Amino acid sequence: MELRVLQYFLAVAREQSISAAAQSLHLTQPTLSRQLKDLEETLGKQLMIRGGRTITLTEEGLHLRKRAQEILDLVGRTEKEIMQSPETVSGDIYIGTGETDGVRQLARAARCLQEQYPAVQFHIVSDDAADVCEQLDKGLLDFGMLLGDIDKTKYHYLELPMRDTWGVLMRRDSPLAQKPFVTPEDLWDQPLILSRQVDNKSGLFRWLRREPSELHTVATYNLIFNASLMVDEGMGYAFALDKLINTIGSSLCFRPLEPRLELGMYLVWKRSQLFSKPAELLLQQLQQQLHLAE
Repeated sequence: MELRVLQYFLAVAREQSISAAAQSLHLTQPTLSRQLKDLEETLGKQLMIRGGRTITLTEEGLHLRKRAQEILDLVGRTEKEIMQSPETVSGDIYIGTGETDGVRQLARAARCLQEQYPAVQFHIVSDDAADVCEQLDKGLLDFGMLLGDIDKTKYHYLELPMRDTWGVLMRRDSPLAQKPFVTPEDLWDQPLILSRQVDNKSGLFRWLRREPSELHTVATYNLIFNASLMVDEGMGYAFALDKLINTIGSSLCFRPLEPRLELGMYLVWKRSQLFSKPAELLLQQLQQQLHLAE
């Protein structure tokens, strides 16, 4: 497969139309159609269903779209790194992380690095742990910030001193808001809003001392801001990490769990990782900050 043809395929997938894609690519429609047909013949799979006015991707086509985007992103990033001038420090740093106040530590290091090297750009990708690890393994990320247990045999890592604290986000007028903390028994019969991350949920189930089927789960969330809106509308109590939602002056409040439930925090990278100069400098900056804070 040629990179050029993958770009053509992605354009069709984006436009959902061969004619519109051909126009955006400055190609004739017959030329683009022939390239796509050759791609399908090469792979021995039908990639798209050519309906009336709209193109629909098959299951194989959806898979290729994801992989093609990853391939082109990695190629583009590699080209930038190789073309950088050795006399200047510039380029991109990609970091994958879940929602955590620990990003502040990265932001401090990033700000210090950019003060010295303004041409360095940072790209934060918010995702769950499984997706962050997948992108790390494919070389699409320089670093991942992971919470809780990590596979220390698979990654190099830097243990960060911060710890995230689990608690419950609730309305100020809810009965549990009158308590300084929340116990498992307080929540056994309450409507719960849970994080979609499997690792996070398994830890919470252990803390709750209940099987998932025994709980009254009314919703799940991926982004805590959306969960806060559900809480504000009275849907239930949301398990969340502290400091992610500013509750000062709002109708919501946060109460920690008792017994206390915390998550450790790690910056991880592949053991075979070849750092770009900006990524190497960021790691050094972060290590220096942590050393000074000891």
